[in-house]
Amino acid sequence: MRCPYCNSDDTQVKDSRPTEDNTTIRRRRICGDCGGRFTTFERVQLRELTVIKKSGRKVPFDRDKLANSIFVAVRKRDIEEARIERMVSGIVRRLESSGEAIVEAGTIGTMVMEALKGLDDVAYVRFASVYRDFTEAADFEAVLGELAESLEDNNEIS
Repeated sequence: MRCPYCNSDDTQVKDSRPTEDNTTIRRRRICGDCGGRFTTFERVQLRELTVIKKSGRKVPFDRDKLANSIFVAVRKRDIEEARIERMVSGIVRRLESSGEAIVEAGTIGTMVMEALKGLDDVAYVRFASVYRDFTEAADFEAVLGELAESLEDNNEIS
């Protein structure tokens, strides 16, 4: 691992421990040349995923991009970061274990929508407004109507 301060390859792991959800290893490192200390995180990756965008362009799957889009949707909501990380990890795990190396962007968007719907209504609407490319107020009304129907269905089941 290269030192982020001096670019040296002479770094050593001083401490390793799993994160709370046991999906990641946190490693504390020190650089032998400059003495800089930094942390890295290691995750299991089952397969390399490629995403097909709406335009047809193929790009490598980026977990950080997925996480950032969800963090934007939940910004200023009272949701623990650990819950969001578990949600992102769950989506990535589902994608990797699907057996497909190529996945459409719409599939990922749908998974995020499903997860956000169960997490926070406001975040769901925020994400939907970007994912579905809302252009007018009626688009918001339609999504809010879907949420209201979903709540009614859940209340009838209870």
